[in-house]
Amino acid sequence: MSATTTPVAVPGPPRPQEPRTRGPLHRFVRPGTAALSGAALFLSFPPRPLWWLALPAFALLGWTLRGRRPRAGFGLGLLAGLGFLLPLLVWTGEEVGAVPWLALAAVESLFVAATCLGIAAVSRLPAWPLFAAAVWVLGEALRARVPFGGFPWGKIAFGQADGVFLPLAAVGGTPVLGFAVALCGFGLYEAVRLLLERRATGGLPRGPLAAAALSVLAPVTGAAAALPLVSTEAEDGAATVAAIQGNVPRLGLDFNAQRRAVLDNHVRRTEQLAADVAAGREPKPDFVLWPENSSDLDPYRNADARDAIDRAVRAIGVPTVVGAVLAPETGPLRNTLLHWEPERGPVATYDKRHVQPFGEYIPMRSVVRVFNKDVDRVSRDFGPGDEVGVFDLAGTRVGLVTCFEAAFDWAVRDTVTHGARLISVPSNNATFGRSEMTYQQLAMDRVRAVEHSRTVVVPVTSGVSAIILPDGRIVRQSGQFTPDALVAQVPLRSSLTPATRMGVLPEALLAAVALGGLAGAAALGVRARRTGPRKP
Repeated sequence: MSATTTPVAVPGPPRPQEPRTRGPLHRFVRPGTAALSGAALFLSFPPRPLWWLALPAFALLGWTLRGRRPRAGFGLGLLAGLGFLLPLLVWTGEEVGAVPWLALAAVESLFVAATCLGIAAVSRLPAWPLFAAAVWVLGEALRARVPFGGFPWGKIAFGQADGVFLPLAAVGGTPVLGFAVALCGFGLYEAVRLLLERRATGGLPRGPLAAAALSVLAPVTGAAAALPLVSTEAEDGAATVAAIQGNVPRLGLDFNAQRRAVLDNHVRRTEQLAADVAAGREPKPDFVLWPENSSDLDPYRNADARDAIDRAVRAIGVPTVVGAVLAPETGPLRNTLLHWEPERGPVATYDKRHVQPFGEYIPMRSVVRVFNKDVDRVSRDFGPGDEVGVFDLAGTRVGLVTCFEAAFDWAVRDTVTHGARLISVPSNNATFGRSEMTYQQLAMDRVRAVEHSRTVVVPVTSGVSAIILPDGRIVRQSGQFTPDALVAQVPLRSSLTPATRMGVLPEALLAAVALGGLAGAAALGVRARRTGPRKP
């Protein structure tokens, strides 16, 4: 009987795996995501109540930048900056064309690019969301200071007027508020990344996951803990205030060609308010606030303008703040607020301290003229004032922040530390038509109200004018391009928030954290180059 042998298959050498090929569109995923993160940041800003979009925006930015080389971080950051700032600042070209808008957005996007370079560098550190959020604040701090005094428009804090993080403005101002939003967004991405990694590998140290969770929870918990700092209690009584919106004869740059019409509109609306008070339809205000540029005719040099203002102030019978352009014989023009008394006329002045480059004065005029002839519309430059503006209006100390100045932390804080119980932000948005600019600025004013725990009154030539309580709520608001008079009784407050007391200290501390992270990332890179690749 013979045995049969079954052949056994011997496995051969393993076949080499085919290299995984990537689709042709793969190279565009990160650049596209970077631009998308910027677009999401834009959509988080007013007039849309989508403040929460800032969190996924920073999460997407974190995915885009984590582990990238600094040079790649710069390029991706430039795309994120353009995705954010191109639509946010489109109003800057409302009447002067696309060139100034594109130039401004491009320059500001370079700051975002440099910031993202830093974020990419620190993304290799433990607890990197903390350092990345601090680097973002450092980038905003630089953008708010250079060039030409800086351009803080688009600070992340200014998109959070309706958000849950707003009380943090009272803790450390716009730097702490912006830091909290960025930290929460970066932490959200890191937490999701680590959870997915743990699910795939089955093992992950709990420390990094706990740190990521803390990055998400700490800002939310901090905002809840800061709620007692937000109050509308009247610490120094109350005042009845009126904000006049006279409107302009037409939209655009040429509204100034009818300067007398703008003045007459504000005179007429104030006289109408006086009639309403006499008839009992409105309460008598303690003082009245006119907007910036409500009289572009210098009342010191134009007797008819002075008479018109004096007539309106006498009719209402209370102190009135008038926005005027003063044109001395020599030297620069002055964007001035006048404290006008019914029986005494102008008794005090405040000259705008931060005049707007390329709007109120033209740096490098001969160079700029090559790109845009509209610079010659500003035929005579404005000069800055050097004194803090606080008027005593019928016993109420009112801090004055003219329009664009509200974007600068120092300009608003100075008025409160000099005794302001209420803040006025007279503005002129007529040049920017019906764009989103006025709503972006209004959100900025709401953040300032919470930051310093003060009522903020915003009289605007053409809207939107508003009266904002110290908790950021708007109690009266006008429409655009319509005459109006907003009257409300508002609380007066004298206590100082931690943000007001500390001033630039929170921003300086966060900048120090950012610089420490960047130094650590640089040292880590040097060590890696010296060590070289490990031998198998």
